[in-house]
Amino acid sequence: TGTHLVWECVVLVLLCSINSSFASPTEHVLEKSEVAPSNFSMNLEDVYEALLSFFRPVTCHHKDEQTLIPCHVGESLNITECLKNKCCPSKTSHDLPCYMPFEDSMQLMFRVLVLVAGGLLILGCLPLCCCAGLQK
Repeated sequence: TGTHLVWECVVLVLLCSINSSFASPTEHVLEKSEVAPSNFSMNLEDVYEALLSFFRPVTCHHKDEQTLIPCHVGESLNITECLKNKCCPSKTSHDLPCYMPFEDSMQLMFRVLVLVAGGLLILGCLPLCCCAGLQK
């Protein structure tokens, strides 16, 4: 049972590190002068949103052939309001001031690859843990 607990901790640390290392481009990132909130309470909706954002990564980098879709919250938004509404601010003046982010298929493939590789690594090491537990 000791090795089982260790593997659960390893899996949780791995999943937390994967989730925290991939910040969405529209998420608020703390500045050096800001302090993170001390109360950490997650409800089911927060977990669902985090899981959904993990498997539906978005980016603000658009290619020339992609059409920009205006953000649904309004036309005349400044950069801060645009980011609060999870939209992308435009860097050029001739584009829309605020547009919807694009799906990032490369980031999705990388995340699924890391998740599958981690799962295979755990499944590959599982017999070693079981054999070590039987020998005691």
